[in-house]
Amino acid sequence: MNASDTSRFIKACRNQPVDCTPVWFMRQAGRSLPEYRLKRKDLSILETVKNPELSAELTLQPVKRYDVDAAVLFSDIMVPLKAIGIELDILPNVGPVIADPFTDVSHLKRIRSYEPEADAPYVQETIALVKKNCDVPLIGFAGAPFTIASYLVEGRPTRTFTKTKTLMHTDPGFWSQMMDKLSDLILSSLTAQITAGADAIQLFDSWAGYLSRYDYETYVWPFSKKIFDTLSKTFGNSVPKIHFGVGTGAILDLMASAGPDVLSVDWRMPLDKVFPLLGPEQAVQGNLDPALCLAPFEAVAKEAGKILADAKRANSGRKGSDNPTRSFPSGHIFNLGHGVLPETDPDILTRLVGFVRDHNPPAI
Repeated sequence: MNASDTSRFIKACRNQPVDCTPVWFMRQAGRSLPEYRLKRKDLSILETVKNPELSAELTLQPVKRYDVDAAVLFSDIMVPLKAIGIELDILPNVGPVIADPFTDVSHLKRIRSYEPEADAPYVQETIALVKKNCDVPLIGFAGAPFTIASYLVEGRPTRTFTKTKTLMHTDPGFWSQMMDKLSDLILSSLTAQITAGADAIQLFDSWAGYLSRYDYETYVWPFSKKIFDTLSKTFGNSVPKIHFGVGTGAILDLMASAGPDVLSVDWRMPLDKVFPLLGPEQAVQGNLDPALCLAPFEAVAKEAGKILADAKRANSGRKGSDNPTRSFPSGHIFNLGHGVLPETDPDILTRLVGFVRDHNPPAI
């Protein structure tokens, strides 16, 4: 048995009893940490990712500081695109910017097959280094096809997705071909990460919440399902799969039905409303508002306690929820509803980890 199989994080992903609620934070490695700023200096994120020693150190920094229950690979969802020759940059305070956005089907030839060992060996090297020096599970990740496609079509981050939605509805053939190519690229990336040693993976469909239920089900869901189904066929149940989106309250059941083991939700829906939407085997991750981590700790603890109580109440009676030791709910991983904000005081997150680990809300 892999040592990570006995970790509370992996157990919770599998909806098994745990000794206490596991906790980690999206973007736990980042600008909120002074040691991160010291090490990364003026390097761009894409330059940093190409340095396995530095990327491994940045991956491990929050594990050492916060004592979280999982590490998350220091990388970026745009790395595979950059590695196959798509001209792009990740601009500070902006995000991914594509030099020549996709406007017609001829541009699809720019999405060639992604060969991780040849195109981005530094990602697998980073994973190997982390695994040698880490005693908690390592989470690998990739961007979901829709989120990646939106950058390729829009050219940069957007809050309207007008070009993307127009393409979906006016040229579904082009859209389907692009999503299929991106699905294969993402599968290659995740497969390589798992083979290199990642203990779990997270698929970020960060912008799926901007879609209608119909658009998501018609134009996006089949490709996310293809990814989860293929990973399940390849690796069985050995590697838990997490699915994440923001503002996805209207499509949570659809996202869950795509095949993840864990559904990561943001702060807009309380967990006692989320769990009833899902099947008895579905684990849930979330869902503290990251903005609250800028408040005094008393406010942070109050909201975290509510989240833990909601999870326990909603989880009572579900399969595997009984814990003979401390009756913590299985199937819940505490996290933020999105990433750690750069202004966050690291000491708040350190105290939050301790609070979550020690907190055992009464059964209601």
